[in-house]
Amino acid sequence: MPCFTPHPSLLLSLLLFSLSFFSLSTPAQPSPFHSLRIPDDFEVVGERGYDKVLPWKTRRSMAEDATPNTSLILAQKRTTRKDPLDNFNRYTGGWNISNRHYIASVVFTAVPFFVVAAVWFVLFGLSLSLICLCYCCCPREPYGYSRLAYALSLILLVLFTLAAIVGCILLYTAQGKFHGSTTNTLEYVVSQADFTAENLRNVSDYLDAAKKIGVDAVFLPSDVQSNIDEVQTKINSSAVELSSKTKDNSEKIKEGLDGMRLALVILAAVMLFLAFLGFLFSIFGLQGLVYFLVLVGWFLVAGTFILCGVFLFLHNVVADTCVAMDQWVQNPTAHTALDEILPCVDNATAQETLLRTKDVTYQLVNLVDKIISNVTNRNFPAAAGPLYYNQSGPLMPLLCNPFHPGFTSRSCAPGEVPLDNATEVWKKYTCEVSSSGICKTPGRMTPTIYGQMEAAVNISYGLYHYGPFLVDLQDCTFVRKTFTDISNNYCPGLQRNSQLIYVGLVLVSAGVMLSLIFWVIYARERRHRVYTKQFIAG
Repeated sequence: MPCFTPHPSLLLSLLLFSLSFFSLSTPAQPSPFHSLRIPDDFEVVGERGYDKVLPWKTRRSMAEDATPNTSLILAQKRTTRKDPLDNFNRYTGGWNISNRHYIASVVFTAVPFFVVAAVWFVLFGLSLSLICLCYCCCPREPYGYSRLAYALSLILLVLFTLAAIVGCILLYTAQGKFHGSTTNTLEYVVSQADFTAENLRNVSDYLDAAKKIGVDAVFLPSDVQSNIDEVQTKINSSAVELSSKTKDNSEKIKEGLDGMRLALVILAAVMLFLAFLGFLFSIFGLQGLVYFLVLVGWFLVAGTFILCGVFLFLHNVVADTCVAMDQWVQNPTAHTALDEILPCVDNATAQETLLRTKDVTYQLVNLVDKIISNVTNRNFPAAAGPLYYNQSGPLMPLLCNPFHPGFTSRSCAPGEVPLDNATEVWKKYTCEVSSSGICKTPGRMTPTIYGQMEAAVNISYGLYHYGPFLVDLQDCTFVRKTFTDISNNYCPGLQRNSQLIYVGLVLVSAGVMLSLIFWVIYARERRHRVYTKQFIAG
């Protein structure tokens, strides 16, 4: 391939321009997480201003928080960037992955890499064309040999090849860690959503069982059963929406990350192979193969710079998301863009569910206590019919109702048994029955009535047990806790690993780009050296 014989002045110009342009395109900020600067007078809510989740007593109701302002601009300071879709004005809408202006403003931070890719592709292509044209139009024998140029080109070729290899190794290692971090984060979000949805279904099941429960043929009032039917529909709908929406979004994100991981693995392998082969072919003077790899590398380097920009975009989105979660934890509001990741359960549904569970618990305990007072603790004569089963012995203690009629918390009165051990206490008040269902030993309950009371107590205790969970739903504490855990436990790893991938891509791009140039320079110097030795020997 003689047409590729390089012209030294063209190669030197290309090298100097590449180095200067690459240095100008490298971000000047101390950390790659920082975006474009904004005016100092721009007002913003403080970022990362919390240490832990607020205590239960200081939690604010979602309804109270949302009254003055139902919207919150998340990570406003960090996401204030130039928006190419709005005549390059500042984007001030905050973090919102479904907003095209937000996406465009983040993509704009990666434009320097796209420009580098375009300039590299055009400039290197023109240089190769000019070199080929010069050789074809003005062919001449190679002459002139500089030991310094030969040694320097070899040393730089080795250094840039090593840099490319180190970048490939760093890229491969970092992408594995980043994929693991993102997978763990997504699995945690999905598990939290599934856990909440499962608890909602459990509450629904308890309410459904409460409709069917009866003690001595006495059931809950019909209006209470109707209320249960209404709230069950809302509970099941909320559970399905929470679980399915989170899972769908997680799968979409995972598909995109899997595709990016595959691209990074292939890129790392191809670039490593290219750098190694190019170095070997240059050392052994296989000019034809070197020039072929130069053509391949020309395209690959441009593609790698583009991928640098893509990953800088992802890197900034990850950092924006972590800041947005921090701010939302301190300023929980009814609806934000974070609903796309993990939505809160509808406040009205959570409130009504909590009210219904208290109502059903109160009604069931009242039902049991009425049976105890009016049936089991009464000594009916045999003529009383179904109410008589030979009740005798010590009187049963009443069941403690945890709520007043207005559903405020109530303490147990002396002599009442709490929900958590009532069934154990009542066992000793159970008699043995004859074939006709009449007690033949002292006792206040037949095994059948005891079983019915046990079921009622278990349902009441279950609904009461889910009270704190429903309070957490009401003020969206479960989402706040999830985002706090992600921010504290997952965000540092995500940011660190995405930064390593970004650094690895830059190192690979720069290393292979400069290696390409020195493949050609070293091949030229080597050919001149061989020609000079042959000329002297001849």
